[in-house]
Parts: sequence; C-alpha cells; structure tokens
Amino acid sequence: MSNSLGTLFKITSFGESHGPSIGVVIDGCPSGMDIDFDFIKSELIRRRPGQSKITTARNETEAFEIISGVFEGKSTGAPITIIIANSDTRSKDYSHITNVYRPSHADYTYQEKYGHRDHRGGGRSSARITAGWVAAGAIAKMFLKHTNIHVQAFVSQAGTVKLETPYTKLDLSKTETNIVRCPDAVVADQMIELISKTKKQGDTIGGVITGVVSNMTVGLGEPVFNKLNAAIGHAMLSINAVKGVEFGSGFEGAIMKGSEHNDAFVAGEKITTKTNHSGGIQGGISNGEDIVFRVAFKPVATIMNEQETVDEYGNTTTVKGKGRHDPCVVPRAVPIVESMTAIVLADFVLRARTTKFEA
Repeated sequence: MSNSLGTLFKITSFGESHGPSIGVVIDGCPSGMDIDFDFIKSELIRRRPGQSKITTARNETEAFEIISGVFEGKSTGAPITIIIANSDTRSKDYSHITNVYRPSHADYTYQEKYGHRDHRGGGRSSARITAGWVAAGAIAKMFLKHTNIHVQAFVSQAGTVKLETPYTKLDLSKTETNIVRCPDAVVADQMIELISKTKKQGDTIGGVITGVVSNMTVGLGEPVFNKLNAAIGHAMLSINAVKGVEFGSGFEGAIMKGSEHNDAFVAGEKITTKTNHSGGIQGGISNGEDIVFRVAFKPVATIMNEQETVDEYGNTTTVKGKGRHDPCVVPRAVPIVESMTAIVLADFVLRARTTKFEA
C-alpha cells in the first residue's frame, strides 16, 4: 500500500477511520523553523466533522500530539510525527456491511486486492485519514510563508449551483465567513439551501473546489515526468471522492483557437502575461502567474436510501446508509485541497534549490 507523497518534503500517512488514532510523519522539514501549534489546531478545526448543519455529525475534537521532530517550539530537522486521536467512533454503525459491498465505495476493491478489509467506516479508505494530511499541510504552509507563496481554496460549485464570478473579482478573505466556504454570500446561501434539501432527501451531491496559489515564484516543476501540474494533480486525485482536476482554461481550452488561448507576454521588470489560460504553469514549470486549478468531487457514496448491491458471496441484497455522513463533502474538503497543494509546493521549493549552481 502506498502511503507516502513527496521527495524532499515527504509525508507518510498512517491510521484507520475507527482505529485509536491517525496521523502523519513529515520528512524533510528544514530545522530551525518555528512550529505554530495553534495554527495546526485551527487548520484541523477547518476540516473537522461536526462543524455545521451541512456536515457529518461525527464530533472529533482533533486533539493532536507531536511526538518527534520539534523541540522548544522549533523543527529539529528530524521526522515530525503528528498523532491525532479518534475520539468519536461508532463502529456499530457499520456492522450491517461486514460482508456487504456498498455501491461506489472501496469495499469490493479493497477486499479483492487485500483479501481482508476493515469495514468500520471504510478503514484506510476513509476520508478521516485526511486529517493527518491537513496537519502536514499546516507545517508546509508555515514553510511557504517564508517564501511569500500563498495557497487559497474555495467552493465554486455545489451540485447544480455554480459560482460564475472569476476569482480575480472575488474577495477570497470572505471564504471562511459561511459554512459552505464560498466567498460569494448570495451563492453560498443557494449552495447551503441545496445541500440541506438534499440531506433531507437522504441523498448527496458533489461539487467543485477552486484552488489559487498567489505570489508564485518562477521555475518550480520537474519535467518531464514530474511536472508541477502533474504533481498537484496527483495530490488532488489522492483525495477521497476526487474525480477530475483541470488547470487554467482546462477542458474549455479544447474549444479555443491558439490565437485565443496563448498567454501573451508583457515586458517589464518582471515578465508577466496578459492572460492566464495556462493556469500559471507552462511546460510543467511555474511561470510566476497565479496557479489556478479546479477539483471535481463526486457525490458522497453513502446515502440514507436503500440501494441494491451484493454481498461478498455474490448474493443480491440491499444496503442503506447508517450513522453520520456528509451530504456534500466539498465544504470540509477546502482545507484538504489547500494542504495537499502546500505539501507539493513545499517539496518543489526545496527541490528547486538543487537545480542551478550559484557561486
């Protein structure tokens, strides 16, 4: 099972949804960096379950402990190990799927691949483990702060409700002012209404998160097979329920002409481009413009309505969701998208320092 991401700044994730704890090991964090425990906590709270009426009611405190790699408030250069307790598990909610495969879950594929699976909340396949990624992302953000690179994400679509306003015309500081994490208050209310209605119907919806990386440096990316967009895409597609990632113009670029799509350069002390259809990445390397990308999430697979399925013996049966689940995952996934982006960027910043000889 592959549980690590990164080359120099590298994370290794561990734990299961209903185990005693989950966590992450961070290798490669430079020594001497101030570690802000309050910031780690605040990032975990942004991701935590039970934070609003449109999220799962599971109520984790997200209490964490750093057991290595930090001394007297600073990183030591040793691996940083963060452990987060699972304090509100209800494993009995999953007793009905011990031998049953839930539609569009990892139950069947895990069983076939490993021959033995943890059915409690999905075990290792649960989005619960992303709490460790967010903790690691908080460390990565602390590192990126010293480079002035800023990572911001927000919900730009929930089901059929879309935020049409370009991000450049939005006040992204308003993202955290509502429970759906959409920076437009009017659209946010529409999203909340749709999610609430869907929840009452026992169903779920998907959505889209837009990521923006500003104050980017030029030259991050490792062509040919480890382009920056490929690395970010890999990280995004590692997040539970993600089904698509696009950069800049994305699929819309397929209907444009080259004369429309090309980002013309603008001369000056700092070379810029008039447009940003490339999404800040050209040839797999950052060009200094904002990195702009969108991440599509499928509807949460656990619904509260009865569905046809099969058991592990191939017999037809039915299954109905029990317990506590998100009707739409995107509001809580915003800090996950930010964290995974920050982890990738921290790694590529460190790697870039090995690229050119400087006398």
